[in-house]
Amino acid sequence: MTGFERGLRTAKGLLLPVFTAALLSGCVVGPDYRTPLMVVPATWSDRTGTKPAKPAELSKWWLKLRDPELNALVEEAVAGNLDVAAAKAKIRKARASYRQSAGALAPSLDGSASATRNKSAATTSGSNSVYSEYQAGFDASWELDLFGANHRAVEAARYGLDASQEELRSTLLTLVGDVASNYVQARGYQTRIALARRSAASQRQTAELTRTMALAGTATAADVAKAMGQASSTEADVPSLEAGYAESVHRLSVLTGRPPAALIARLKRPTPIPTPRLPIPTGIPADILLTRPDVRMAERQCAQYTAKIGQAEAARYPSVSLTGDISTTALKLGDLGRNSTIGWSFGPTLSVPLFNAGQLQAAVDVAKAQRDQYFIAYKAAVLTALENVENALVSLSQERIRNGKLASSAKSYGDAARLERTLYKAGETSLLDVLDAERSAYSADDTLLQSRVSIATDYIALNKALGGGWDGTIDSSKPEIIDAKTGPRLASNTQ
Repeated sequence: MTGFERGLRTAKGLLLPVFTAALLSGCVVGPDYRTPLMVVPATWSDRTGTKPAKPAELSKWWLKLRDPELNALVEEAVAGNLDVAAAKAKIRKARASYRQSAGALAPSLDGSASATRNKSAATTSGSNSVYSEYQAGFDASWELDLFGANHRAVEAARYGLDASQEELRSTLLTLVGDVASNYVQARGYQTRIALARRSAASQRQTAELTRTMALAGTATAADVAKAMGQASSTEADVPSLEAGYAESVHRLSVLTGRPPAALIARLKRPTPIPTPRLPIPTGIPADILLTRPDVRMAERQCAQYTAKIGQAEAARYPSVSLTGDISTTALKLGDLGRNSTIGWSFGPTLSVPLFNAGQLQAAVDVAKAQRDQYFIAYKAAVLTALENVENALVSLSQERIRNGKLASSAKSYGDAARLERTLYKAGETSLLDVLDAERSAYSADDTLLQSRVSIATDYIALNKALGGGWDGTIDSSKPEIIDAKTGPRLASNTQ
């Protein structure tokens, strides 16, 4: 047996008993996390138009709007949205941090080697010596986690990874809702633009009829001016509606990761306003503790900072590290480990905090205050989620009632406008009555269209409030394509 092998065996004999004793005697200080118990109502207060007895159907809820173009845009947004890409990068960062923290639990081993050419000083006889020296060795160290500082760090990192994954889900929830809302708004603007143009054309016909009657002496120039003015007033609504439509399309383009004008040609052809299938099941309030990603993220952050308390507590206790090294030196490379000088050392290092002017205790207090902040944030997230659902339920149910009344009103005003025009042609009513009827019919129809948009928007808001989002597969393990030399670049995408 060589000297190197004997030294390595001796080091093992000393290390193993100490490692075993450390593992058996270690403990973890600080509070163990328990999921907070939250008191929530048993049922939602507004049950109109819902099915609370059934669990909420949140999987791909936007399919119930029955619009293939919307379905395609949601898929494209999930794949190309920049906020989603940033959230996936945060997950990769959290995973790396977790691996980094977990690595601190294991011993570290470093190898070293050197080769030097040396020349000794000249002696009195005038001779000097030139020789080579070779050295190789290993250095090992291990911090014994006697009071669980590293274990708490790993625990905090794991909870942080969970929180980052919930943040991605929250980003997807918001993204899908924003895509659906802006798409509904865009289709609503298109429908209202078409209505304004039809109404203006009808009012122009009334103006031409009035001009003909004026030539026949049965109407005045003032009547013609009034009829022309009303038609122009209706036409004046079109530019504002066009601007609103353009803003919605621009937002949709950006949400899908494209330049603002990318979807203008694609969405140019008008289609009806998406209409959801109602009523919908909403489940019970306790469901949001599991379905809302922002609530789950807040709970994971509370857990993360609870673990950090133990990390800070452990810093107040003594720490023990085991260090050792073994090395061999020879004048010839082939003699390393055989005809060489063997050296080794091993021993524990004890560090005891004696005086630090209360800094370590202050660090514990800071960690506890942070934990309390995140616990309060968790409670606030739950209350906000409950509020969002209640508001969406009320808005949706009341808007449906309002829509029914508006539909009846629009029909009546439309009938009145047609009747007034017939009577006006026969000379049995005044122009003012015709203009008033046409203005009322246009306003009623426009308000009805806005109500249909509101119903779809409230449906989207309710699904967002319940925690409905993207439930497909998202690969967060791969980074975005970045050029190694130039760094991140923006690519043109105008499809």
